[in-house]
Amino acid sequence: MSTPLNRRDWLKRNSLAAIALGFSLPSMANEEGLLRSFGAEKGLINLGSNENPYGISPKAKEALLGMLTEAHRYQFNVTSLGGFEKELSQYYKVSADQVIATAGSGEALMRLARHFNKGNLVTATPTFATLPNTAKKIGTKVTEVPLTKEKVHDLPAMMRAMDNNTKLVYICNPANPSSTVLPKQALKDFCIEASKNAIVVIDEAYIDFLPDPESETMIPLIDKHPNIIVVRTFSKIHAMAGLRVGFIVGHPAIIRELDEDNFYYSQLNISNLTLSAALASLKDEAHRLSCKQKNAEARSYTINALAGMNYKCIPSSTNFIFFPLGNYPGDFSKDMLQKNVILRSNTYPDGKWGRVSLGTMDEMKQFISLMKS
Repeated sequence: MSTPLNRRDWLKRNSLAAIALGFSLPSMANEEGLLRSFGAEKGLINLGSNENPYGISPKAKEALLGMLTEAHRYQFNVTSLGGFEKELSQYYKVSADQVIATAGSGEALMRLARHFNKGNLVTATPTFATLPNTAKKIGTKVTEVPLTKEKVHDLPAMMRAMDNNTKLVYICNPANPSSTVLPKQALKDFCIEASKNAIVVIDEAYIDFLPDPESETMIPLIDKHPNIIVVRTFSKIHAMAGLRVGFIVGHPAIIRELDEDNFYYSQLNISNLTLSAALASLKDEAHRLSCKQKNAEARSYTINALAGMNYKCIPSSTNFIFFPLGNYPGDFSKDMLQKNVILRSNTYPDGKWGRVSLGTMDEMKQFISLMKS
């Protein structure tokens, strides 16, 4: 008679199976659905998900605990949560009718792909795949424009790729997986011009890692250019990837249109605990600055160490590093998984590339030690 398999045994078995079967990790957005926590009890280091390794704000933790007594209530019955979008809009200096909260930016991107589905989509390649892949699954024609040699969005080529049937343009800035940032004026000019004929979605998931994120955001364009939409998330600098909260900022006319297409109910998919934690995290600037500084230190160390091994990393403005693997003979992510490190790798027309997320300094030193070995 077989005995029940508990969660710990299941994780152990699956971690061994993953390595034995030689999992390859080509997806930069985990479309293959590989469980990222397997093997953690055996010292596996997860550098594949672009998460914030320092955890949520202490103020957010307090808010989570305080909201437990209201977990049995729907959020519309919790007075302190009634103004979530209003507080969010005040922080980002927009009006409440310009914001929709979603269960992570991933949900926002999927909903936008499904809503604006009457024409074709223009996007970069490689890029964060959630919006383009959703569009492909529902039958939308997707035109993918290669990044430049420097791994930056090729804005002139993207503009040329647009036609009379283009309904949606998607730009992830700072870019994932390439970690690059577009010059602000170039992106601004592109958004204004492209939005004359299509909806332009700017995914700013990693913008908080920039020195002055509020000077780089495209949010100020929205008032005068109603076809521009900005998507943000609490998953990265706020370290709330598992709590799932993001939001869309758009012109009131666009937000009303999205509301009518069931976006209004997207906030009901976010837990009371998550909403309270997000509001508290907004008020903890010290924690975010600390995370940003530690991330910058780990990034500088890792890039310099990889450069010492002749890996020419793309200059990064994010919490991950993108680097060419040259003539690496095997499957890089598979080989690193066998060394107890999860990261990402893929083959593109110009060769093999790796992407490593930035963990703590100790984790990056372990990663570099393995790379040297």
